[in-house]
Parts: sequence; C-alpha cells; structure tokens
Amino acid sequence: MRILVSGAGVAGPVLAYWLDHHGFEVTVVERAPTLRRTGGHAVDLFRPAMEIVERMGLLPAVQERETGTRLLTVVGAGSERPVSLDVGRLVIAFSDRHVEIMRDDLGEILHGATRDRVEYVFGDSITSLREDADGVGVTFETGAPRRFDLVIGADGVHSNVRGLTFGEESRFAEFVGTYLGVFSLPDHRDLDAEMLAYSDVGRMAAFYSAAHLDEARAILLFRSPELDYHHRDVPRQKRLLREAFSGAGWEVPRLLDEMDESSAFYFDSITQIRMDSWSRGRISLVGDAGYSPGAAVGGGTSLAVVGAYVLAGELAVAGGDHERAFRAYESELGEYVRHSRELGRKMAKTLVPDSRFQLWTTMRSTSLLARLPHGVIRALAGLRRTGARPHDTIELKDYSRRERAGHEAEREAGREEA
Repeated sequence: MRILVSGAGVAGPVLAYWLDHHGFEVTVVERAPTLRRTGGHAVDLFRPAMEIVERMGLLPAVQERETGTRLLTVVGAGSERPVSLDVGRLVIAFSDRHVEIMRDDLGEILHGATRDRVEYVFGDSITSLREDADGVGVTFETGAPRRFDLVIGADGVHSNVRGLTFGEESRFAEFVGTYLGVFSLPDHRDLDAEMLAYSDVGRMAAFYSAAHLDEARAILLFRSPELDYHHRDVPRQKRLLREAFSGAGWEVPRLLDEMDESSAFYFDSITQIRMDSWSRGRISLVGDAGYSPGAAVGGGTSLAVVGAYVLAGELAVAGGDHERAFRAYESELGEYVRHSRELGRKMAKTLVPDSRFQLWTTMRSTSLLARLPHGVIRALAGLRRTGARPHDTIELKDYSRRERAGHEAEREAGREEA
C-alpha cells in the first residue's frame, strides 16, 4: 500500500517511520527546499512521546540534544524581585517524564532515522487531490502527477491537505486570544541552563539557549483581539510585535532590536484546530493539521508524535483498511486531544496575565511552587490527572504485537476453513 505524507516536520517523519515499520510504502513531500537546520524553538516531549522515541531507538540521540534548561527566573513588571524556579518542579505538574529539545534538532533526528527507507521529496507541494474507488490522484506544484492509496496531511496548523479536502481554515481554527513570536539572537547573557522571563499584564517575554547552541532564542507572547496579517508576511509580523511590546521594560527593548537581525523568526496566533473528524475517504490528518491544541501551550509536539504512532499502528492492525483504521485512530486519540485543548486554553491565560491581580497571583504561585517539595507537587498534579497532566492519561498500545496476533488469527482461520 502506497501512502503519501505531506509535511516533514515532526508528525510526518514519525508517521513515516512507523508506516515503514509496519510494511507500507511511504513518500513524504515537503514544501521547504531542504530540511530546516536553524535550531528552531524549544518543544517538549512528555512521557508517551518519549516512550515512542525510545521504541524507535532514538532516545539517546534526543537526550544528547536536550536544551539543558534547569532554571526559570521571572521578573514581574514593576517589581525588582525576580523569582527563580527549578524547571523540574514545573515539569512534574505536566508529566512524570520529559525532555526539552529544539524543534529542528528533533526534526533532523527523525529525518535521519527515516531517510534511507522512505522517499522524501523536498521543494514541492500538493496542488490537488482527486479520490476514486481505487486511490487518490495527486498533482504537485513541480513534480509529475502520482497515485497513492492514502494521503495523510502532517503539514501543520495551516495545512494544505486540510484546505484541499475539508475547506477553508477559518471553519476549524479557534483563536485563543494570544499571539506568539519566536526568534534567534546572540547570547549576550551567556545563559547557562537558565531561561530569563518578564511578565506583564497582557504580555510576556523570555529568552533562553540550549547546551549545544552558541545563540539564544527569544519568545514573546501577548494578548490581543484577532489581528489582520498573513502568516508569511514577516515584516508585518515584526511590526505587530513592536507595537504589542511598546514601552515594556526589562530586556525587552534589546530583544526587539535584535529581532530584525535574526536568522530564524516565527510568528503566529495561538490557535486550536477543532474538527468533528480528521478523516474523509482515503485522506486523513495528523498532529497540528487535525487537532492543534495551540502552539507553545498545549503540548502539541507530544500530541503529534503520539498521533502519528497511533495512526500508523491502527492502519497496520486493520490490514490497510483505511475506514476501519481511521475510526479507531480518532477513537483512540480523542480523549487525549480534548485534554490537551483544555490545557492549552488554561496555559495561554496563565502565561499572559490579563490583570494586575492575575500578574500578582502568578508571581506568588511561582514563588510558592519554588518552595514546595517535589513529592507534594507530584501528588497535587496527580489529583488533577485529566487537567494538569493530560500527557500521562494515554496508554500506548503495542501495535506490532497486535498486528502479529491478527496475522496468526487469520492463518488459524484459514487452516480451519481448509
């Protein structure tokens, strides 16, 4: 069975790995001309995603590229007293296992694990999808038309596959009220395993580095009504950030000055994708394309890794029966997606205080968390298992074992018929 995957970020290569593992023939098409190697921004892999990476034999490589951030120091607007927090205390509230890694480092590791077994086509994009009883006819911007049995969109919040199959993004995108900017800058503070942050009413700024990087990354979050801009109009996006952080203190003016010289820049709304179904006919979606919980707030990278693993596994167990597999995929992942969305909305409100009182409360809570014993934090998080720790609520199936059991049952049935 030939399967086309659109997107070579995180979900696409994970899906390609497991599809190949289960015996499918996989092609990955990526709009970018090459694999990105600029470092990207930091993403989190929580317990289930780490288990999947471990099953892929990639855990040592991922841990080797861990950012190494161990300390978070926050300064509240109007206060001269910073609050420092061991990052491990914060992570316990989200999952009992975790690693932070730069997104593009993770993508490079995943691509390296699949490039010798999977066909990658860079610098091209799907222009049309025409499904019939036997498969899907696909046309591309530059490549020749091809046919596949299935097509999977792993191409992010602004998914091309979703647009071609389900319609305009506006039908499924739900803005949570916050915008995010990320960019690279020189590491003037010589950061050593520390993230420095500034919290103000309606906005938050931070910068950090990674153990193996010579430069730093800045992250800017701000509340706003929906803004008018195109997701590829970088000059306009930088102007919006400058306007949102006008008059801010701390290190913010320097961060904004460095933004124009940045070698890597990202800006977008924090938006959730909400769909009744992620599949239609022979076409399905995985990761942010189908169920983004919101960039930087809902654990979307872990959710994408798990979603890719589950989708490939259900296709294997169903013997390529896509209708059965897609139903099982959505059923298996549904609760995890719902919990991640809930967390995303809560985190967006927590990270960017909407009043002086909430700013004061956030700083006080951070100070308290810095003093609580790890055991108490773990116990409190456990009491809110479906709220604070959605990443520990899903139990991963061993699809290889289930697939073998299914084949054995088929052979046994055949012998009985004979």
